[in-house]
Amino acid sequence: KGDTLSISSMERYESRVARAFAPIINVIDPDFIVLGRGMSNVTRLYANIPAQWSDLAFSDRVKTQLRPPRFGNSNGVRGAACLWPEGIAL
Repeated sequence: KGDTLSISSMERYESRVARAFAPIINVIDPDFIVLGRGMSNVTRLYANIPAQWSDLAFSDRVKTQLRPPRFGNSNGVRGAACLWPEGIAL
């Protein structure tokens, strides 16, 4: 809070993520994009990144939403558990 170096780093990160997602939005036009891992807990990203990618997309209106993972940071563990073969005990 108030740390200018941290704020500028976050702004740079948001700009880069928005520029990375803009071509995906232009080509695929997804309904939503889900952030994963620890950065999904940073709430400011869900407003700041879409605000920037709207200016970068080749459309006058972007419907793509940026969303947090439904099950929080445990998505990777949940996916690994789904791949575990039945009948194999630890």
